[in-house]
Amino acid sequence: MTRMPKTKQKICNFRVGYGYDVHKFAEGRELFLGGVKIPYELGLDGHSDADVLIHSICDALLGAAAMRDIGYHFPDNSDDFKGIDSKILLQKTVELIRNKGFEVGNVDVTVCLQEPKLKNYIPRMQETLARVMDVDTEDVSIKATTTERLGFVGRKEGISSSAVVLIYKP
Repeated sequence: MTRMPKTKQKICNFRVGYGYDVHKFAEGRELFLGGVKIPYELGLDGHSDADVLIHSICDALLGAAAMRDIGYHFPDNSDDFKGIDSKILLQKTVELIRNKGFEVGNVDVTVCLQEPKLKNYIPRMQETLARVMDVDTEDVSIKATTTERLGFVGRKEGISSSAVVLIYKP
């Protein structure tokens, strides 16, 4: 039997990344999801604006490019990022992966929360994120779900978000 030699040659220049983030609810803070301010009596606790949805996208993009995670690039003990708009973090993340030759293909996000309901805000989130990442709106998918009242999300203690991204080298 003849063995084929092992090579490092890549057949394509596509990579997939996965990101996950969680933030707990906090009084006295505004709620931002997907770069959009959502009217709600609680916001999310965090060093930045705590936009859990954007943070999961940043982690997915960085992971796909093998560039570690959001905390490595934007540490939560740095005053540079205190209260920062997460759209800026996403823009900087896209710049980081572009510096390695990658472009964003598409983003698929699932945000998990018991309330508030996001149905009416999702189109604006898609438009906002597409503009920040410089992709078409149809390349940004956002879904919202509950945990059927189970766990910390079901008890309305916080929100989680997971994201899958495809990046590529043109």
